[in-house]
Amino acid sequence: MFREFLVYNHSSLEYRAKLLTLMVSANGDICECEKQKLKEVAHTIYPDSQERAELLIDTVKEFHTKIITHNGLDFNHLIQLVERETKEVKRFAKKIDMALLETLTECVDEDMEEDVLFQRHLLEFLQNLKTEYGDAA
Repeated sequence: MFREFLVYNHSSLEYRAKLLTLMVSANGDICECEKQKLKEVAHTIYPDSQERAELLIDTVKEFHTKIITHNGLDFNHLIQLVERETKEVKRFAKKIDMALLETLTECVDEDMEEDVLFQRHLLEFLQNLKTEYGDAA
């Protein structure tokens, strides 16, 4: 709630949290593997700030909880927010790190074909946003 006032560059952190939430919430639940990958990704994004990495993880969990409890956010709305924010703040496109996002797909059971396809489509969508708005930044 007070992140906007207390956290330096809160909008950047929240944007990254939305990207990560898209990936880990795609199948409706965050498994242990995704929790571990999320932790690794957060510490890769913020290698010099344990606190900021933990805040990123907490923000992802907060967005995920809102989605699964239908508390003011659903998955489609999150996709729309990411798209709108990328269009409005072109520098955000540079924050779409495809390699890091792809590491989160390692947790999806290959037998769950629909989940695999959905995550691939999400990655394609994010790559398109990065391509379209990244050069304009």
